[in-house]
Amino acid sequence: MEIIRSGAQPSGTGPGEYFTGQVRIDPLFSPPAPARVAMALVTFEPGARTAWHTHPFGQTLIVTAGAGWVQREGGPIEKIYQGDIVWFSPEEKHWHGATATTAMSHIAIQEKQNGSPVSWMEHVTDEQYNNKQSA
Repeated sequence: MEIIRSGAQPSGTGPGEYFTGQVRIDPLFSPPAPARVAMALVTFEPGARTAWHTHPFGQTLIVTAGAGWVQREGGPIEKIYQGDIVWFSPEEKHWHGATATTAMSHIAIQEKQNGSPVSWMEHVTDEQYNNKQSA
């Protein structure tokens, strides 16, 4: 058994190569192998978002505060709110982040393959981010 005390792990900044805007990442848990799960609390300031990316085994988001947007490749931008749960299928190309005016926090849960839970791709452009007809 292991207990990780609140505040025992330092917060980090979402690196610019994978995020647009101000993003804080608070690691929650990443147990040693053979476990594959990785969890983090991610907070996006208004306008902040991930780059396009995929996860080898999919990803679950649990929105804990605020309002945000999510989009899978080829689909509409969808609005998400506190209490919503989002599931992205394995290898489904997607992005997520805050709305332009409201911060958003979510717990991200994904599994690692060969030590990595994510494959990062190109940034979401401002044009893509602002294309919210269905949000």
